Amino acid sequence: MFRRAAISLEDMQAAVGSEIGVSDWRVVTQEMIDKFADATDDHQFIHVDPERAASETQFGGTIAHGFLTLSLLSTMAYEALPPLIDTELSINQGFESVRFQSPVKTGSRIRAHFDIARVHARPSGWVEIGYDVTMEIESQKRPALTLHWLTLTRVDKGRAKP
Repeated sequence: MFRRAAISLEDMQAAVGSEIGVSDWRVVTQEMIDKFADATDDHQFIHVDPERAASETQFGGTIAHGFLTLSLLSTMAYEALPPLIDTELSINQGFESVRFQSPVKTGSRIRAHFDIARVHARPSGWVEIGYDVTMEIESQKRPALTLHWLTLTRVDKGRAKP
């Protein structure tokens, strides 16, 4: 897994409105889907029964849970996004406008594109960062999902300027 080099708060602010990172491609396997089904107790046949999903749905087989694809953003962000210099802690603040656009079929490859939408440095040393995220499915026009992601990063107080 690749982690990008840390960047300054000033460079992060200058990048608002542009793409800051793209994750690696990740294959969504049936094993991954089954483990997610076990963890969430969501065993709907469209996710865990390949034969029935092939014969009773238009998908031609099983598809990933929407929340599975959403949860993969954590590792994709780690691969793609540069941390701020002097980061002490980063936390997920939440999502806005999550839209599941297309089902992710088992065996599909997905990756996430991260655009910086907003950077706000608080005097307390916390930096709010908003990302517009698109998760693409290889060889498909419509993305798997789109959303606005809010994070908080704690940096050394001397580095965060309002």
